Amino acid sequence: MAIKVGINGFGRIGRMAFRAIAKDFPEMEVVAINDLLEPDYLAYMLKYDSVHGNFKGEVAVSGNNLVVNGKTIRLTAERDPANLKWNEVNADIVLECTGFFLTDESCQAHIKAGAKKVVMSAPSKDKTPMFVYGVNHTTYAGQAIVSAASCTTNCLAPVAKVLHDNFGIKRGLMTTVHAATATQKTVDGPSNKDWRGGRGILENIIPSSTGAAKAVGVVLPELNGKLTGMAFRVPTSDVSVVDLTVELNKEAKYEDICAAMKKASQTGDISKTLGYTDEKVVSTDFRGCGYSSIFDAEAGIALDGTFVKVVAWYDNEYGYTCNMLRFAQHVAK
Repeated sequence: MAIKVGINGFGRIGRMAFRAIAKDFPEMEVVAINDLLEPDYLAYMLKYDSVHGNFKGEVAVSGNNLVVNGKTIRLTAERDPANLKWNEVNADIVLECTGFFLTDESCQAHIKAGAKKVVMSAPSKDKTPMFVYGVNHTTYAGQAIVSAASCTTNCLAPVAKVLHDNFGIKRGLMTTVHAATATQKTVDGPSNKDWRGGRGILENIIPSSTGAAKAVGVVLPELNGKLTGMAFRVPTSDVSVVDLTVELNKEAKYEDICAAMKKASQTGDISKTLGYTDEKVVSTDFRGCGYSSIFDAEAGIALDGTFVKVVAWYDNEYGYTCNMLRFAQHVAK
């Protein structure tokens, strides 16, 4: 029996979830989508994507339904999740992809509307627990509302876990060189809270804040207070890269670190999350990659036995979404 999925918000991550389920998650089935846009436009945005290419399948609209490869999917345009009647489509799980409902209290509306479980596609803004599949998903204890954290946390956490489990992390700093997202402006414009963030992304590398490193301390409590970080937003459309510089508790050669990463990428649940490469790759080589973190053995360096920089790539759209779906499957089961 397929896990029945509702999607609230059909933006970048909502559409990636639909595409990923259609392509790589046969155990899941989308039964309903809620978004404020017109059905014809939702179908158009699913069919055509400037980054990931055309949808491989037939997409049509019939009344207030989306018809994909002959399957009918209910479309609604409700602002209040409490009105979504998830019970009418027997939704096992709702992917909260609007970016607006990021607290337990606000997501209770989905539960009241008949959803059994809710997974936020962003870090929660309250104490709602955050999970990264392959890192701490086994600590999930049946909560109805949870968060799949951020794309950067989904890249950083697997690498940090392997480092800490094998060598111990004393402290560390992370930088993510992050592809542009919808928060960036194409030309300079007003941005009262973040002046640099208001500058046009096409002409700039833009320093930015990120809570991804600190969020690793939520996912892995033993690293709480040991990591922090920042971001540079750059003029690329997709795929980002984490640079993690750490001081280790236990001395290790860089080759030992690579060996530990390779072993992890081949063993257990984390192997679905963490990839490994020792080839001369660049960012576009990871577009459409389903891992949320790919360790790059050729890119890291070590100063000595305890001071090391490791590098991991991630498709901040598709790779993150795939790991969110792995966790959603775990939650639904």
